[in-house]
Amino acid sequence: MSQTTFSIAELNALPEAEFVKVLGGIYEHSPWFAEAAAKHRPFANTAELATALRGAVDAAGRDAQLKLVRAHPELAGKAAVRGELTAESTREQAGAGLDQCTPEEFQRLQGLNAAYNQKFGFPFILAVRGYDRHGIIDAFARRLENTPDVELQTCINQIHRIAQFRLNDLVSA
Repeated sequence: MSQTTFSIAELNALPEAEFVKVLGGIYEHSPWFAEAAAKHRPFANTAELATALRGAVDAAGRDAQLKLVRAHPELAGKAAVRGELTAESTREQAGAGLDQCTPEEFQRLQGLNAAYNQKFGFPFILAVRGYDRHGIIDAFARRLENTPDVELQTCINQIHRIAQFRLNDLVSA
């Protein structure tokens, strides 16, 4: 489908496979959450759809949530350098200026990515809209102080924020 935005009525009317295809990028590389939400159609509005998606993630259990977190790319990480980010992630990271890091900022982010992955075993997740490079680096350093359980929940909450931004971009009022 070449359409870039949909009304909630259009989404409700899509066959399940198309619904999942359209919403498959809301949660990074994890279309099964759209599959779960599809079972709750029709949605009266975007908020109901967001609640169904969020509910699917929250009900999925720790293993599925870890898989979801691990499906996300590092911020200014190897996938970005190789040009392997999804279109959504590329836009989001560029919007926060991560594609314009100085060599020192890039090195700092690489060090933070390594320390974070070593401590938690998954990538740092932050809904970067509204942040600049400096704010991202500060949040990264602060969150390294969290416990693994607190950080996993923080990542899930950030993923829900990312999903809400992406859903708002996809669904027209």
